[in-house]
Amino acid sequence: MGLLVAALLGVLQGLTEFLPISSTAHLLIAGRLIGFQDPGQAFNVMIQLGSILAVMWLYRSRITAVLTGLPSDPAARRFALMVLVAFLPAMVAGGLLNDVIERIVAESLTVIAIAFIAGGLVMLIVEWLQPAVLVIQADQTPLARAFGIGLCQTLALIPGVSRSGATIVGARVLNLDRAAAAEFSFFLAMPTMVAAFVFKLVHVRHYLTPDRGLEIGVGFVMAFLSALLVVRPFIAFIARSGFTPFAWYRIAMGAAMLLAIGMGWL
Repeated sequence: MGLLVAALLGVLQGLTEFLPISSTAHLLIAGRLIGFQDPGQAFNVMIQLGSILAVMWLYRSRITAVLTGLPSDPAARRFALMVLVAFLPAMVAGGLLNDVIERIVAESLTVIAIAFIAGGLVMLIVEWLQPAVLVIQADQTPLARAFGIGLCQTLALIPGVSRSGATIVGARVLNLDRAAAAEFSFFLAMPTMVAAFVFKLVHVRHYLTPDRGLEIGVGFVMAFLSALLVVRPFIAFIARSGFTPFAWYRIAMGAAMLLAIGMGWL
């Protein structure tokens, strides 16, 4: 049962990491519902690496081209600078505020529920407003807009907001096409999630005991495979249907959580 639960949680992590619905919140809720014990959140931290590697594998050609082109290719240097500019706000905010936010709101289901509903409402408003599209290629995002998207990403420090949700909605407000907004979110996810993983790994390393190795390994592999399957279809889906289905899902999920909390079920 332990390995089955680890596999299911790994699939849940991979499926939700790059959708605008907060993978961390889903793992926390699922873990509480099934009574999964995760000392120090070591399991959750380690399986996130599977999702990171999945998106890096999907964009391996772009990553290789940028890294090899940095010495001589202006386009590669501009791409790297764009991602760096977008990454900096989260790096600074995470370093300064992470401990404070964790003490105040981390693992608070009420905070997560409210964040779910608020995020869904913001998505609906942005979809209704239909901001003008000025950028249709994610890698051509102007640096000022990239920085603005990076500022939006800092909101994901609040549990339930969703890193991908914050960056995608921010990108839409800053005039990126839907597909470009999603792809930019994936580009930005790479350094952000790697940095977050390294930061958290330092704190959970004492919980990485040999007896948990197989459980973590199964969750890691399932997170990698499920993330690998969801990224490209997600871009195609939102280009066709927009973010409205995810907005309504967030609102329904948040309302159900508040009801469960109020009734003492969660």
